This record gives sequence, C-alpha cells and structure tokens, in this order.
Amino acid sequence: MYDIDALRRSEFPLSESEIYFNHASISPLPTRTRKRMEEVIAGLADQPWTYFIEKGMAANEMLKNELASMINASGPEQIVPIPSTSSGLGAVALAIDWQEGDNVLFCEVEFPSNAYPWLSLARLGVEVRQVPAVGGGLTLEALAPLVDERTRLVAASAIQFLTGHRTNLTAVGAFCKARDIVFVVDAIQAAGHIPIDVQAMHIDVLASGAQKSLLASPGTGFMYVRESFCATLQPLPIGPNATRDFMHWLSYDLTPLPGASRFAMGTWDVVGWIGLRDSIGLIRELGLQNIDRHTTALAAEAIAMLERMGLEVVTPAGHGPIVTFRSGLSSEETDALVAYLYEQHVTVVKHLDARGTPHVRLSFHAYNTREELHCFGTILEERMRSIRVAG
Repeated sequence: MYDIDALRRSEFPLSESEIYFNHASISPLPTRTRKRMEEVIAGLADQPWTYFIEKGMAANEMLKNELASMINASGPEQIVPIPSTSSGLGAVALAIDWQEGDNVLFCEVEFPSNAYPWLSLARLGVEVRQVPAVGGGLTLEALAPLVDERTRLVAASAIQFLTGHRTNLTAVGAFCKARDIVFVVDAIQAAGHIPIDVQAMHIDVLASGAQKSLLASPGTGFMYVRESFCATLQPLPIGPNATRDFMHWLSYDLTPLPGASRFAMGTWDVVGWIGLRDSIGLIRELGLQNIDRHTTALAAEAIAMLERMGLEVVTPAGHGPIVTFRSGLSSEETDALVAYLYEQHVTVVKHLDARGTPHVRLSFHAYNTREELHCFGTILEERMRSIRVAG
C-alpha cells in the first residue's frame, strides 16, 4: 500500500480541514494537477499558438497512450477526448445504423448520461428495454431473459452512481460478445478506482468524464471505441478535425478519420486534458489495485458502522467505493441533515431513488481514512439522535 499520510499532505491539502466524501459527484484536484493546469494557463496566456502546437499536441498523444494502457486498449487510436460521458455516449448513439425494431437494454437505475442517449432513439423506431435492478444494479441473470435476436446494444455502469453496485463486466461482456451485441460501459465512477480491461471484458465503447474517479477537472474526459466496431460508425454531428485531410479546411470531405478520432468535436480542453495526465500519473503511482483495496475496505467499514446505527444501507456487501443509506427522514429533513454535516466540515450528498425516497451517499477515494469515517459516524449518530428526540 501507499503512504496515505504523505498522500494527504502532498496532494490533498483540503483533508487537513475537511472530510470529503463526495468523489462520486466531483473530486478535488491533486496538488500536482492544479499546478500543471496553472502552468498551462500561463503558457496559453504568454505564447498561445506556440504552446498549443508544441505542448498541447504532444500531451494529447501521450495521454491517449497512457489512457489506452490504463484500460488495456490495443492502441491510442481507440481513445478520443470528450467533454463528458453523456457527450461521448450521445455521439455513439447517433452514429449507429439503427433499423426499426432494434432494441437496446440498460438497467432501470442508470444515470441519465447512460439512459437518455438510448431513450432518445425511440424516434427512430428503436425499442428500449429497462432491466430490473438486482442488488442495486445490472446482473446477467436479470439481463438475459430480455435479450432477443433484435437486441443491438447493452449499456451498463461499471459502478452504479447511487448504490455503488459493481456490474460484472466480464460476464456481461462475454454474454454480449457471444451474441454479437454491442457492449457500452459508463465508467465515470470506476475509471481511476478499479482495474478495467476492455479487451478481456469485451467492451466495445467505454466513456468517462474525468471529474470523479479520475481526479481531474470538469469538462474533461475520454472515450474508448473498439477499432472493429468504430469502423462501422458514421458520426452525426461531424467535428471539423474528425475527417480525412481535415487540415485542408475548405475541401469539405466528410470521410471520417480511422479510429475514435472520428468522434473528435474540435479543439479539446487543453488545460483540463494536460491536467488529466498528471492525475493519471498519480493514480498509476498509487496503483489501481491498491486504490480499489483501500476504498473497498472503507466501504465495508462504512456499511457495518451505518448498520450498527440502525440505518438501512442499499449498497451491496463487497461493493463500493460508494456507500448509500436511506435517511429515514423526509426530503427536506435530509437536506437539512446534509447541510448540517457540511457545517461540520463533512461533505456528503442527498439522492432520491425513482420513488423519491431520500438517501445519503458517501463516496471515497484513495486518500480518505478510517479516522475520517469514524469522525463522520460520530457526528451523524449525534445528529440523528437529536432529530429523533425532537421528532
């Protein structure tokens, strides 16, 4: 394991005064990433064109290589920068040659980024089938009975945003591969937290914003598209630098570039993209296996602690790094609870399930500690006791 105390001092100074358990919403920037982004801003201010050509272009190619390595893609040409998960998945949804009567499946508890792109296909005559959640997320057992010969695509979250349920990507990917079904993964809660192997898991498309598990800035992210699948796609809309011979700006040749670059939508976020490279560097130094082991242990301890308090936890045992429990309060009272915790320098978030039942979600990362967790538990227990007495 890595040295957590040193990590907190060097990369996450907010940990000196805050207990931050909201990484599934947005993560703090590591110190090295913030400093790198400041350098990039200075470079773009002083020598914008030179900096972009010499530093930005080189960083683009290097980061593609590093991201490809992180998820075991066969090459950097399968990686493209995207501003968000939804933009990447939306672009893929519009690039497939759908036929009326095709169907798409996703779990009924998907985040909108991995639901709306597929739901919007109804106007093309594509049927959407929502798989009932089991244990807070998608399972192969629930998926399989809903698949038929017209199923074109299955979409899943690697880690479900509310419950922390981990999809068995290997099992679902093998199932889809055997039936020639496109397998799409929303990895925003997982990339940077757990090891992902797109080849072993037979993933055709993986998209992730960078502001959560990847410890980078909002508006930055990446998408992987398997080469053999990418060759069948015709993007709509088409970006100015996504076509063959695009530097001849007035030729108007719509022939797409090979690989995932056909989804490039113009100049990428140079500041965020270069900063992401430093965040990836930190994650590689710590080791995905180590991060996973640490945050999964924190999740297990959080589940046990919350259950001892008599709270109903919806996160399955052995999952994480997200832990969510039903507050047992009204929505307004839950808002007040979250606000009170924030006043005590503890950041968590409220979420509603499909029925509108309020929950409180904790989400950990590499630098969080058991001491923080138990401090949170003490504050929460005292507050819940005072609410019950007042009620």
